[in-house]
Order: sequence, then C-alpha cells, then structure tokens
Amino acid sequence: MLPALAVLLAAVCFGTTGTAQALAPEGADPLSLGAARILVGGTLLALIALGSRMRGRTPGPRPTPGRLPAAGRLPSWALVAIGALGVVAYQPAFFAGTSANGVAIGTVVALGSAPVVTGLLVWPLTRRAPGARWLVATAIALAGVVLISGVLTPPGAGSASGVALPGLLASLGAGLSYAVYTLASKALLERGVTTSGTMGAVFGVAAAISLPLLLATDGSWLLTPGGLTAALWLGVVTTALAYALFGWGLARMPAATVATLTLAEPLTAALLGTLLLGETLGPVAAAGLAVLAAGILLLTLPARSWPVARP
Repeated sequence: MLPALAVLLAAVCFGTTGTAQALAPEGADPLSLGAARILVGGTLLALIALGSRMRGRTPGPRPTPGRLPAAGRLPSWALVAIGALGVVAYQPAFFAGTSANGVAIGTVVALGSAPVVTGLLVWPLTRRAPGARWLVATAIALAGVVLISGVLTPPGAGSASGVALPGLLASLGAGLSYAVYTLASKALLERGVTTSGTMGAVFGVAAAISLPLLLATDGSWLLTPGGLTAALWLGVVTTALAYALFGWGLARMPAATVATLTLAEPLTAALLGTLLLGETLGPVAAAGLAVLAAGILLLTLPARSWPVARP
C-alpha cells in the first residue's frame, strides 16, 4: 500500500508541471524550461545520492516481480545513459504538447500513452504478459483518458479545444520517453542499486546534458521573480521530491503497475487546468476524470501481491 501511495503522491507533484509552465513568464520555451527543470532537480537528486553514499551504502530493495533479463546484457553505465536520454527527451516533448493543446489534454495524452508503451515494452523484456489486474485497470484508465481528450465529443458539444496534431505527436513522444527512463531505472534497481543512487545517476547525467541545452537558449526569463519561482518549483517539487518518491515506489512494484498509477498525473493536471487556468472540460471529459480515477483506484487498493502472469 505504501509504495502505491508514494507513486500517487509523486504523480500529484508531476501533475503540477503543466500549470507551472503555463504560469511561467513569456520566453520560457519548452526546451529552455525543460532544461532548467532537470538542471535544478537533477543536481539535487545527484547531491542526495552523493550524501547517501558518503553515509554508507545501504542494501537495495528486494527484487519485485517482472524482472528485466534482457537488460542484463547492458552495462550499468549504458542503462544510466539510456535513462538520462529518456529524461532529457521527455522535457521538451511534454512542454511542447501542453503548450500546443493545453495542460489538461497535453498531460493526459503524454501520461495516458505511457502505461501502454511501458507494458508493451515490458512484455518482450521479461517474456511475461502483464497481469490481469494491470490489464483491467489500464483499460479502464485509458478509457478515461480517451474521454478526457475530447476526441469522442462532437464539435460544439462542450468539448475541450481542438487537438493540434504536432502537439499530439509531441505528447506521444513524451509518453515513449517516460517508458524508456522508467524501464532503465527499473533495471538499475533490480541490480541492487539504491533508489537514491539510481535517481541520482540518471538525473545527474541528465542535468549535465541539460546545462549546454539551457545555455544555448534564451534564459533571460530565469532572471525574473516569476521565472525563478517556476524553475525552483519545477526542479524541487516536480523533479527532486517527485522522483525520490517515484523511485522508492518503483523499487517495490513492477514498472507496468507504476506507469498506470502515474495516470494520477493527468488527473491532477486536468483538475488544475480547469480550476486555475480556466481550461474547460465538458460533461464527457468530466466523466472521463471519474473513469480514470476508478482505474487508478483499482491498482491502489491493497492486494496480496502485484500480479504478473506466469509464463
């Protein structure tokens, strides 16, 4: 129960990302904003990992069902590099999607696609099909995602604003990037690397990659009070705190289950977009929020074990 709650709390933190972007000053383009987020948050996670290492290495968590034997052929540094590239790629893709289609739609599409991609990638990596509980919960949650997106609502029927194809593709790219760094991190955790060590390594490398990206953009928005506040919120809350909780839960649950639980992020984003940013969700989309919440609840309720189908 506690690992699931940790992932849900992380997802709520993640869900404030699009709202923070919308409230950031003009000039904070997706690449610059994403680079600043990872530079701040990744540096903090790396420092936390360094502090934990200086206090003495602690044993990693007991392996969970759904191990990734295919990743065993890759050296750890390669997994760190793959995870870091996934983190870096996620940022501009996510912010471009929310900028084009709004916080609610952009976040729903990005995170709604992530569980499906993660589950499909886990299948060949583990040679095991996802468990029945995951399949049912993900199907329910994705039905809610489709309803929230407004694609089934006729024009003029109170749906959200029209969906821009480039923004939709960017959000789907963010979902793929999310799946990549989730699975890379999971593989490191299964090798006995601590949670702080895994998050610190992946995001520390991502921070190093983000620095030249930030310097190559116009970062003048960071010099304003609003820009500094947005960067700190994105770095500290939506990255350092959120991924510390995310990593702790990921170490104790299958990656596919974690990916479905993080659908609480688009749920949070949709509510914040409606309440704080004035984005409108029609009756169908509102029903989608309830369906999405039901799918998440199905995975959150206590169970004897997190199911993974036997080969």
